[in-house]
Amino acid sequence: MKVAFIGTHGVGKTTLCYDLAAALKKRDLTVELVREVARECPLPINRETTLKAQSWILHTQIAWELQAEAKADVVFCDRAVLDNYCYMRRAFTGAASEAVLEGLVRSWTTTYDALFKVPIVGDPRFDGVRDTDLAFQREIDDSIDQTLAAWGVAHLALDPARRDEWGALVLDALVLRLKPQELLFPESEEPIEPIEPIASIAPKAPKASKAKTGASHA
Repeated sequence: MKVAFIGTHGVGKTTLCYDLAAALKKRDLTVELVREVARECPLPINRETTLKAQSWILHTQIAWELQAEAKADVVFCDRAVLDNYCYMRRAFTGAASEAVLEGLVRSWTTTYDALFKVPIVGDPRFDGVRDTDLAFQREIDDSIDQTLAAWGVAHLALDPARRDEWGALVLDALVLRLKPQELLFPESEEPIEPIEPIASIAPKAPKASKAKTGASHA
């Protein structure tokens, strides 16, 4: 299973990835993390990015995901190719290569078993790499939302008011799809039915209930 956390910079995607990786390792699953590729880019990023830089980030993201998938049961991606595309499009809308890259990104986006949209919960803090400009942060967030809607991409939207529950909500949505239930719950005497995919983790919404029948993943 390959899972990606999408959203603008400075919203907590990296922390969520590490927390969930630790939780699944305790269940005897092998887990690989695909770090945020932009941090390793040798070319300009943020508001000063170039088309070459964004192309490098996009293709490197795909390469790292392929490498991680070959090593583990579960892959957590700190970003998806869709995020990278939104950063590129902000600076280079109308570029000759945009249509070609859009086709690649649309196709690759279907390779994720689940996408979780992480919302803005506060102002970005300078970490030595990422831009702290508030307008830039929100512009990318809006672009990601618009792209998800325009392309009809299935995803789970995390609620900013329930930040302390994000890890548990994501784990609930994933855990019963990862491995046969008898391996995850050897002590359970009764069969545990799969969880329905959560259409959206919305404000004040009740926790997802267990489905009566098996469910396909998002």
